[in-house]
Amino acid sequence: MQRLFSTFANGWPGFGLLIQRLVLGIALLYHGIALLSGIPAPGPVIPQLIGSALGLLILGGLWTPAAGTLVAVVQVWIALTGAGDESMAVILAALGGTLAMIGPGAWSIDARLFGRKHIGN
Repeated sequence: MQRLFSTFANGWPGFGLLIQRLVLGIALLYHGIALLSGIPAPGPVIPQLIGSALGLLILGGLWTPAAGTLVAVVQVWIALTGAGDESMAVILAALGGTLAMIGPGAWSIDARLFGRKHIGN
């Protein structure tokens, strides 16, 4: 599983990845909550709900490469079908794609589960 991750960045780069995960996850959850709270949503509901579920994985940093890839695919689907705000979908797809390529960072569940382990004496 460790081969899925390029690095688990620490320090300022890791903090930047944490901020990126928070922005993407909160935006995806916002769209799902707005949809479920009765605000009329343009287009199909299923892609928005899938994106919202993926937002939870992104927030925690769990299965980040797979979740980021799926976010990018779902958001491109939304943008191409006109099922929502196309400009926001393109931005979220870009954020999801970059997270899939870079990895979750040191402050994530993935780092705890699949990061390098230190062997004590």
